Amino acid sequence: MNSLEIRPIAHIKTDFKQKFGIPRQSGRVKSLRAKIVFCPEYRNPDALRDIEGFSHLWLIFDFSLAHRDEWSPTVRPPRLGGNKRVGVFASRSPFRPNPLGLSCVELIGVEKDIEYGHVLIVGGADLLDDTPIFDIKPYLPYSDCKENATSGYAQNEINHRLDVIFDSNLLKKIPQEKRQPLIDCLADDPRPSYQEDGERIYRMSFDGFDVGFKVDKNVLTVLDVK
Repeated sequence: MNSLEIRPIAHIKTDFKQKFGIPRQSGRVKSLRAKIVFCPEYRNPDALRDIEGFSHLWLIFDFSLAHRDEWSPTVRPPRLGGNKRVGVFASRSPFRPNPLGLSCVELIGVEKDIEYGHVLIVGGADLLDDTPIFDIKPYLPYSDCKENATSGYAQNEINHRLDVIFDSNLLKKIPQEKRQPLIDCLADDPRPSYQEDGERIYRMSFDGFDVGFKVDKNVLTVLDVK
């Protein structure tokens, strides 16, 4: 088979140093902010001309921690309990023949960075910190949004949210601008869906903080922040 080599044009800077806790889809945690930094050869402001006329962007990225020599035709989506298998092309699993991801993010703005030149500030990203970006394309509502689209087995999870109890003394340890994004990520339920142990303690890395919590039924309680 013919092969095609593609190179990153940029990397994204997010609050997620580990996979656990990253929203399962883009846009579920709208309060999140991230920065897209272009590789030196692509730091040409002309490449961003008129981009601010678009409210949202498509990011084509590399599932950089999911590279494998072999692929499987079926995967276990977390939201189906980790037991039921579906076809890999009927999923958004990172374990694909080509580990390419597609994410729609809100364009907050373009900023001039002293070190990196022009960067993009985006909202609602679901990517690991330093993820390679292969391409950026504008989101077109009249073309990309299909009014009668269905969501298959993912439909049942659209409105799933947890109530979050976060003691004010613990919350004060988090920088003010990061508090709501963290709470929103916790409310989105970072646990594997098949784990229902109300006494189990989970730990999530966010913006350099280690957050411990447990979930009983539909209530998440933050236990400590380190």
